[in-house]
Amino acid sequence: MLAATALTTAAVSGVSAADLPVRSAPPPLVAAVPVFTWTGFYVGGNLGWGWRDDDNETVVLTGPGVPAGLVGTLNFGNGNDGNFLGGGQIGYNYQIGSFVIGAEADIQGIATDDNDAVFVAGPGNAGVFVPGEFEDSADWFGTVRLRAGVAFDQFLIYATGGLAYTDNNTGWTAGGGVEWALPVNWFGSSAVTLGLEGLWVSLDEDDDNNGVIGTFTPAGLAPVNVSLPRGDDEQDFFVARAKLNFKFGTY
Repeated sequence: MLAATALTTAAVSGVSAADLPVRSAPPPLVAAVPVFTWTGFYVGGNLGWGWRDDDNETVVLTGPGVPAGLVGTLNFGNGNDGNFLGGGQIGYNYQIGSFVIGAEADIQGIATDDNDAVFVAGPGNAGVFVPGEFEDSADWFGTVRLRAGVAFDQFLIYATGGLAYTDNNTGWTAGGGVEWALPVNWFGSSAVTLGLEGLWVSLDEDDDNNGVIGTFTPAGLAPVNVSLPRGDDEQDFFVARAKLNFKFGTY
């Protein structure tokens, strides 16, 4: 009897022990790989080159001793129609699925060259041109633009367009570009982006000077005004630049 009771007690104890929870080490934590997003503010700088739409600009010479409506040619930099430029930009992107929308503002300094000359067909027209308020004398311009594009993970293709402006002129700009994001944390940013961008810029001429863009002094004669023909009131140029941005926000 005692033996049977002991066996029963041992069996019940064994079953109860099997029902107790077993302590084991927790599974290792695996950190999720962050998903890149273009959403966030960014700030950066750029370097590039700008080209006028034409090396030569038709102009009209007016003044004492000059026949009415005499037309000449303003040649920029002796045929060199390009200028170095650089500046900075700030903007914000918002990503929805694969689509990215945003806005950007930038200011560009232009390395201008005032060594321009006016050439008028025919002999005896040598002289010195002194530029006034014209696109070559402007040493900066800025833009405020919207951007829209498609992202392929850390690669972005976009179109852009908006307002262009300089000292007291306004106009428009449109273009596009590509950007590539590097997962690099520099200066507290969550990513660094590298990009190439092209912009077509069209600015209105300044109406305050009545179309006069400078003076031309023929050899041995008094200075005369150099003006754009009536209706020719826009300056157009193309900009190509490389950009470096520091993105702040969610990686």
